[in-house]
Amino acid sequence: MIHPYRQQFKNLMAEHGIAETHGVEVMRMIRILANAYDAIVQAHMREENLSAPRWRLLLQLYAAEMRGETAVSPTRISRFQNVTKNTISSLLRSLEEDGLIERELDRNDRRQFNICLSSAGRELIRASAPGHVAYLNELIADLNPDEIDQLQALLEKVHGSLVHHGDLPSTYCTVKGEE
Repeated sequence: MIHPYRQQFKNLMAEHGIAETHGVEVMRMIRILANAYDAIVQAHMREENLSAPRWRLLLQLYAAEMRGETAVSPTRISRFQNVTKNTISSLLRSLEEDGLIERELDRNDRRQFNICLSSAGRELIRASAPGHVAYLNELIADLNPDEIDQLQALLEKVHGSLVHHGDLPSTYCTVKGEE
């Protein structure tokens, strides 16, 4: 049975000669899922005083550290997180105030600075990552491993289609080979 909202939308579009609305319906469902994830993760991380963007930023710095990188530029963080430099500046400022990251001047360009984890930030990620990842896995526990693989493959295919048909650079929010 088709959801009443979807039927109503299809009827409205049909009045304008539009028979297929699957692009809108997929986008709507992805947004609903993203918003649900954000709300659930935000509530789950509340006791550590971390928002999902702050945690992802710390995790990105930890991953860079594990690859042997001593620090990461704010521009690179901004690109990876797919947010503006102003947003990254605000996140970095709050993380620095909380003692979770440190800024250091770039050795090659003294006008720039790079970001690295503080020992407190590193310990927070080491302590929180296993629980957060287990919780995220629990959120999709109703899917079997084959369904999870299929969903991941389909989402990667949607991403590729968006990049291709939306004229985005091939590196936009890279799915494969992420940092």
